[in-house]
Amino acid sequence: MPSAPFQPPANPARLPPARWRMLALLACAELLGMSLWFTASATADHFRQAWSLSPGQVGGLTTAVQLGFVAGTAIAALLNVADVLPARWFFSLSALAAATCNFLLLEATSFESALALRFATGLLLAGVYPPALKMTATWFRAGRGLAIGIVVGALTVGKAAPYLVHVLFGSVHPHFVIGSTSAGALAAALLVLSAYRDGPYAFPPRPFEWSLVARVIRHRETRLAIGGYLGHMWELYACWTLIALFCHDYFAARGLDDAGVAVRAGSAAFSVIAIGGVGSVLAGQWADRLGRERVTIWAMATSGACALVLGWLVAAPSWLVLPLALVWGFAIVADSAQFSALVTEVGPADAVGTALTLQTSLGFALTAISIWLTAELAARVGWGVAFSLLAIGPLFGIRAMARLRRLRRQVA
Repeated sequence: MPSAPFQPPANPARLPPARWRMLALLACAELLGMSLWFTASATADHFRQAWSLSPGQVGGLTTAVQLGFVAGTAIAALLNVADVLPARWFFSLSALAAATCNFLLLEATSFESALALRFATGLLLAGVYPPALKMTATWFRAGRGLAIGIVVGALTVGKAAPYLVHVLFGSVHPHFVIGSTSAGALAAALLVLSAYRDGPYAFPPRPFEWSLVARVIRHRETRLAIGGYLGHMWELYACWTLIALFCHDYFAARGLDDAGVAVRAGSAAFSVIAIGGVGSVLAGQWADRLGRERVTIWAMATSGACALVLGWLVAAPSWLVLPLALVWGFAIVADSAQFSALVTEVGPADAVGTALTLQTSLGFALTAISIWLTAELAARVGWGVAFSLLAIGPLFGIRAMARLRRLRRQVA
């Protein structure tokens, strides 16, 4: 079935007046909805003590979210959910159900039940992330890179939020983190359901088609955009998942007590992840002016260089280590939104939702491997080798983006 042509509004020069209000709404919803992701990681000490968990089991609570998300996005892609269902309903129902699963973590009585709830939360978050990117694109054609960058930046801060909540209120009770993030996801669902409407650049609705995923994969430009995203994702979530452990080891080596290590490591992990929100916004502005492929190449080159260096600096002074970690956090997610923006621009117009969902599913499937491998190497041979391995991803991502840039220039 051929792609339906993308029809612009009657007067493309006139920018939709509600676009910034809708962008603010979606950014807020993403921040609140995706705050569920690292709740177990932020409260890892509580679960470790309650159930006598090994480090591998503690890491499994985060890996379960990753695997659930992969399963959810794969199912959504195969069933064309993001292109068949209205995005507003898909997002709202998913966020509501994810909030419920996260809240039930308070009642978990064993590691196995917590693992199942974490998997279910990730499965349902598949309806929170990709649909928000598609909804954003319906309001922006000019400035789409900045708009999606703002949403991904908000998502990044949202994922870092549990660490900050734990630092500020964890002493009251670790479960405060779980309860507050669940309430935030519930608020996100209600916000989108009650106030969001599609913009003038809405993508055409379509009936279900089994072969849609295969058609997306056969599309060369989309395939290259996904390839760049895979290189980016090899590095990103391993960094986000393990940076708190790296910071813990770094501060513990300086003779601090357990409380001091926990506060400093949590604050550093929050800062490294959250600064990526700034990177996403700025990279969106740069990409709209300079080209998406060029900005993604710069970002991956910078983050890959940081990965090669940071792990070897466990004994280095904090004035060197912490700024370098912040540069890594800034660059490692700066390009993320631009891969999604590229898919909305080069992908088949009637399959954008499925293409975004497929891209996300493949990327997060890869993170399960990179997180496990990096954690194993860190435990066996140290952070230097472990973080250096992550630079492989940016290398492959840069190659894919260079090929896509050449291809788009030839077409132009």
